[in-house]
Amino acid sequence: MSHVPLPHPAGLSPACTCAAVAPTARGSEPDGAGGRFGPTHALILLIAFLGLGCTLFLAGTELNTVLALLGGCGAIGAATLTAARGGRRLMTVLVETAVRSGAGK
Repeated sequence: MSHVPLPHPAGLSPACTCAAVAPTARGSEPDGAGGRFGPTHALILLIAFLGLGCTLFLAGTELNTVLALLGGCGAIGAATLTAARGGRRLMTVLVETAVRSGAGK
């Protein structure tokens, strides 16, 4: 059987049954996803980090190494999200915190 649509006998095309909805605002999607970092994403990341940490610890990695690895990954992720969003104030706070912790304050 062919899946090519045939022309309607009366010359009119049948009504579209697709559920396409146009976005209501510039850059937003109808379901509200819009590429934003929300609570669901935070929960998924938290579960992934806990799972990774537990797996590394159960595999015999020292706890200090696991915490350092997860802390570094979290810092890189936070810096990436902040830079992508253009959050200058938050980036300043992150850099200041990193410098203070490096100085031992």
